Amino acid sequence: MARMKMSKILVAGVLSIVALSGIAVAQQDKEDGPTCWLSFVVTKDDNGKPVRNAAVIMHPVNTKGKQVPGGAELKTDLDGKTSFDGIPYGKLRVQVLAQGFQTYGEDYDIGQPKMEIAIKLKRPQGQYSLYDNPNSSPPPKPDSAPPDQKNQKPN
Repeated sequence: MARMKMSKILVAGVLSIVALSGIAVAQQDKEDGPTCWLSFVVTKDDNGKPVRNAAVIMHPVNTKGKQVPGGAELKTDLDGKTSFDGIPYGKLRVQVLAQGFQTYGEDYDIGQPKMEIAIKLKRPQGQYSLYDNPNSSPPPKPDSAPPDQKNQKPN
């Protein structure tokens, strides 16, 4: 009984260490260089209302414009807000995903101790179809034969 309890405590401790190490990778120590407290406000483009539960994904970007390993994902609250402290100065790629909205993506230059980024999400646009255009000819019927085969009899 005591052994089982001890193994549960050990497993819980290991999982806690793994979870905290993931956060530590995404967050830089203050001693390693200047960091930023970054806050986001995500709203709807058409009416300015907050978008709740939107995923805000942050990836560091190198000097060549490529994403580097690491980063973090945040979720917005009921007011469409979220924040993160400890973002190192430099380029940061921000992506925002929310159901019913277009995916947002932008690179930001982080260079101040405190920054707020306002993001306006747009609804998906209507899709264009050649067949919906009244000036275009209708598509050929699948059961009609090409003109050169209309007068031929089957074998």
